Amino acid sequence: MKPTQLQRNEYAPYYATFISTITDEYTLIEELEISLHRLIKFVQDIPMDKFDYRYAEGKWTIKDIIQHLIDCERVFSYRALRFARNDKTELPGFEEDDYAIDANANKRSIMELLTELSAVRHSTIYLFKTFTEEQLMRIGIASNNSMSVRALGFVIIGHQNHHQRIFEERYLL
Repeated sequence: MKPTQLQRNEYAPYYATFISTITDEYTLIEELEISLHRLIKFVQDIPMDKFDYRYAEGKWTIKDIIQHLIDCERVFSYRALRFARNDKTELPGFEEDDYAIDANANKRSIMELLTELSAVRHSTIYLFKTFTEEQLMRIGIASNNSMSVRALGFVIIGHQNHHQRIFEERYLL
């Protein structure tokens, strides 16, 4: 399955920006794998003095953003699991800024963060490999919006791509 196969009713309009960052070159599972390696290689090439840098007062550091990617992937994967298992419970949203405050990302090493990101992604990949085509098409409600299981997978990738672009544009000038 490719991102252009998604229908507009499978995700909130907010996520269209993320999904639009993904090409049709690879399937969902392939892109989950490839995008992880792409991000790790990218981050490993960032100068060490940039990991704790903030481009403006109140903005997150690169470490904060990597922790944010980890936290969001866990939330999105959990939503995918619930929807794939046909759980009809509406799921609440979460406040990303509150998560960032209590994550303590800047007290961790970049290697530790990348190792955790890799572990979470591998868990996500294994989870998505268990889903049938029918399960991938299932839709649930999260943050008051409809979301399909497969759209959640693409949002994980697109969210990562979005933040990698922010690194390039605002942190590495």
